[in-house]
Amino acid sequence: MSQSNITLRFLAEPSTVNFGGKVHGGTVMKWIDEAGYVCASAWSGSYCVTASVGHIDFIRPIAIGDLVEVEASILSTGRSSMKIKVEVRSAHPTEGSYTKTTACEIVFVALNEMREPTPVKKFVAAQF
Repeated sequence: MSQSNITLRFLAEPSTVNFGGKVHGGTVMKWIDEAGYVCASAWSGSYCVTASVGHIDFIRPIAIGDLVEVEASILSTGRSSMKIKVEVRSAHPTEGSYTKTTACEIVFVALNEMREPTPVKKFVAAQF
């Protein structure tokens, strides 16, 4: 399933609400990690672990009931690591116009069956 980009979509549920009535930042961070994991695993064909998370920008809150889209894309690869850009967008289901809510970069490392770092194929960005 070697692809460099994935998108997860779902509805923000009431169980994710914070004290301000919006989706909890920790929940958004969980979604970012999940999307990054799927992207890294699809690219590497291996089990992957989170090595680091870069600066997370919380741009605007996500309302309960919003349709949420979490997109993860490979930015670059190292020997066994993959740097992934993750953007979270949301929209009211009846509007369909997504607005960026959160963005960050996250690094995953591919592991072999012995849970040791294993090489990943090189990512070459498309040239326009």
